[in-house]
Amino acid sequence: MKNIELFNDHFQNFKVYGIPKAQLIIADPPYNLGVNAYASNPAWYVDGDNKNGESEKAGKEFFDTDKDFRPAEFMHFCSQMLIKEPKQPGKSPCMIVFCEFEQQFKYIELGKRYGFNHYINLVFRKNFSAQVLKANMKVVGNCEYGILLYRDKLPKFNNDGRMIFNCFDWIRDNETPKVHPTQKPVPLLERLIRIFTDPGDVVIDPCAGSGTTLLAAANLQRKGYGFEIKKDFYKAAKEQVLSHFTPKLF
Repeated sequence: MKNIELFNDHFQNFKVYGIPKAQLIIADPPYNLGVNAYASNPAWYVDGDNKNGESEKAGKEFFDTDKDFRPAEFMHFCSQMLIKEPKQPGKSPCMIVFCEFEQQFKYIELGKRYGFNHYINLVFRKNFSAQVLKANMKVVGNCEYGILLYRDKLPKFNNDGRMIFNCFDWIRDNETPKVHPTQKPVPLLERLIRIFTDPGDVVIDPCAGSGTTLLAAANLQRKGYGFEIKKDFYKAAKEQVLSHFTPKLF
């Protein structure tokens, strides 16, 4: 599949595949939520209604690797697989990590250990909330969070002279098949990729999941490489998500 390569393997084994280094790494690594994955999500109950009793997802993990993810190994991979900072300004690489609110601070500190000395907080604002079951109990969350990490020089930044706020609207994706519980929408990923890369640049997703990062990269004429360790997600990504890519002629 032109411009897209998804490997059913752990990102630690990247040397086997000889992939090029990236201008941008985007990842949504496991949050290590364990059996609290569905928390206040309506999926905890049958048909989303607590009057119907608990569903089969109550007290379950999103997937069996969502408890033992090792952030330090992930950051080591990213430090190795981003291109070196070029001498000319405005060409440096960066990485974007989707994470839980508290995890932002852990990734900031961890990033410094691997040479990522600077960061920008990112907020992704939804017009809905997964915490509907707590609507009468507290102020519910409608945002996801992320961290943009870079080494020393400001990363490539395609803003056409315009200001870009660090709070992005979460654009719903009604076209791409939903094959993963934490799947990120292609339009949102396209916006991030468009800002921090140029056509022909390499984008890597070490925790590819549904493959939407790779699809977004290919849609924008970037080269996308990803790793997904779970066979079911890998198969679904290949057959249901990445199959939506149709090369465009320019």
